[in-house]
Amino acid sequence: MKILLCQINPIVGDIEGNTKKIIEIIKSHKDAKILVFPELSICGYPPKDLLFQKDFIDAIEKAIEKIAKAVEDSFVIVGSPTKSHHVSKLFNSAIILHQGKIEKVIHKTLLPSYDVFDENRYFMPGPTREVVTIEGINFGISICEDIWNINNDENAMYDINVLDELYQKGAKVFINLSASPYHYTKLETQRLKVLKDAAKAYGFPVIYVNQVGGNDELIFDGNSMVISSDGRLVGKAKEFEEDIVEIELEKIDKIPEIEIHEDISWIKKALVLGIRDYFDKTGITKKAVVGLSGGIDSSVVCCLAVEALGKENVLGVAMPSRYSSEHSLKDARKLAENLGIEFRVYSIEEPFKAYLRMFNGSEVALQDLAEENIQARIRGNILMFISNRENRLVLTTGNKSELAVGYCTLYGDMAGGLAVISDLPKMLVYELARYINREREIIPHNVLVKPPSAELRPNQKDQDTLPPYEVLDPILVAYIEEQKSIDEIVSMGYPKDLVIKIIKIVERAEYKRKQAAPGLKVTSKAFGFGRRMPIVQRWV
Repeated sequence: MKILLCQINPIVGDIEGNTKKIIEIIKSHKDAKILVFPELSICGYPPKDLLFQKDFIDAIEKAIEKIAKAVEDSFVIVGSPTKSHHVSKLFNSAIILHQGKIEKVIHKTLLPSYDVFDENRYFMPGPTREVVTIEGINFGISICEDIWNINNDENAMYDINVLDELYQKGAKVFINLSASPYHYTKLETQRLKVLKDAAKAYGFPVIYVNQVGGNDELIFDGNSMVISSDGRLVGKAKEFEEDIVEIELEKIDKIPEIEIHEDISWIKKALVLGIRDYFDKTGITKKAVVGLSGGIDSSVVCCLAVEALGKENVLGVAMPSRYSSEHSLKDARKLAENLGIEFRVYSIEEPFKAYLRMFNGSEVALQDLAEENIQARIRGNILMFISNRENRLVLTTGNKSELAVGYCTLYGDMAGGLAVISDLPKMLVYELARYINREREIIPHNVLVKPPSAELRPNQKDQDTLPPYEVLDPILVAYIEEQKSIDEIVSMGYPKDLVIKIIKIVERAEYKRKQAAPGLKVTSKAFGFGRRMPIVQRWV
């Protein structure tokens, strides 16, 4: 029995386009017995509050009918919302289509409501678990979260074990439709383990089909997989690309094991995909503008933008001030030359002088915080002027470490349409830069070795205000991503007063983050809708 893992990149809300893509695959693979598409693949994931719009649901129902008409002897399993008895909630469903009609509908049981997930807002849990028989074989079909609660009573998140119920009802093969977003190391440390444990626990093959593509902040990596009945990875789709994998069900247990080695290159692929899809799917523009300071962050963002959009669509802009070092401008220009992009220089000295005359009564600087921030805001205004006049999207260049502690300027360096590296701690930015330079020097060597500086006052260094990033980043990762307590972080070897100080700074900067551009998520816990902290609070 030939089974197809159809790893597609749907666009949220593009029901017509997604339907066309699904039908094209069905018609070009009529020899396959079963074709499996990802979770909610007809409407794209996550559709969020589009699910509350009646016309949206009506259009999906028509799309299901259209897809069904294209299905002949194959069995097509496609993800879609379906109506429930509840007045305002739907089911998250796997629809089995065969010979022009709906053969069966399976509903998702476990609805995640942690991190970036909010499925209880939209969906009802499936009331029953049922197997689907295709040519005498019982398939246990589940949807994403349903497979994440296997035989782990001590730490189980849910009371229902979906796979166990499917096993009790006679399932012999597990199929899982998924829309599982990416974060660094998730595949090796979590997802692959879950799938292997499921296969070994029940002694059945597991066929897992994941969505790929960028949708707003979330990036889906694909990596659809086939696991043998003894828990070996024997089939895998490409990472961060659309792909179709054919597998013969009877041969699964005879295929040699595949090894996966996730490294920093996956973060690069994820961010490139996130940028490309953000531009392509929003349709706002095909062109970007990046403020090039000559520093590590803007250099990395510019490199990623060029790979995602093409060098002809990226503009680099240097905006030196009286405090800018000569080497910063030189490094920015060299980066632009290495990438082959258009490069412009606009000095901010004259507008800065105008502010000094207005507020200081002369062009003499007091060198306070207000003057530092106004330089960043002048630069933000320049980039937004270019954005409006030339229809370019501004890519902001702040990293996660800066965003965490508020080392950024509202309406200045935070102004833009997409925050590319806002989920990368500073030390990870350096690692990514070294990877970008692995074959030849694209980012000038000086950028990687000079002390980080905002260059908003004479001889300024980041370390004047912040702990060294080698100290700051592990504390931030422990607090934000690993959600450790103060005592747990102190036990890692950090002074308690420093830990408390950093945590307080992080939470007091929440008002800034609420006004930040959407950022691409590549860690287990990003700022944004996956971390919902109050601005007004006195806990920390």
